[in-house]
Amino acid sequence: MPVLPILQWPDPCLARVAVPAVPDAKTAALATDMLETMYDARGRGLAAPQVGVSQRMFVMDVSWKDGTPAPLVVLNPEILAWSAAEAIGPEGCLSIPGAVAMVQRPTSVSLRWTGLDGVVQQAVLTGFAAICAQHEIDHLDGIVTLQRDPQAAASQAMASLAAASQAAA
Repeated sequence: MPVLPILQWPDPCLARVAVPAVPDAKTAALATDMLETMYDARGRGLAAPQVGVSQRMFVMDVSWKDGTPAPLVVLNPEILAWSAAEAIGPEGCLSIPGAVAMVQRPTSVSLRWTGLDGVVQQAVLTGFAAICAQHEIDHLDGIVTLQRDPQAAASQAMASLAAASQAAA
């Protein structure tokens, strides 16, 4: 179970719409590696594109820092409904270390996904779990948090990160 390298924005893989994931042994092994990577990076969610795999898959565990781990592996997620209630809050991202975006999101979502066993599941996620799932789905759609920040600072941060990345290349 290796810890995988996490791609840094603006890597092109982070800007692509991911293709559907297939629940098989290879995907299960990737999920195990992604969970190990997420825990090692002290994150609460990680999408496959963040580790260079363009598949509609993410892992999350919103409670592990507060107690017992409760990992969730999500393949081919689909948000069926959103709450009318929204919240604006800070979001960090393992692919954009040091940057925090203020993002407005629904506080509750009805999510349908396929598990590693191939069974379709559905649940209503609320609070931080809903925010985390939406953040990871953004990655599957080629969107990073800075693109969701309505502040002008987001544009400046994106330009600064792009310039720093080009300078390092």
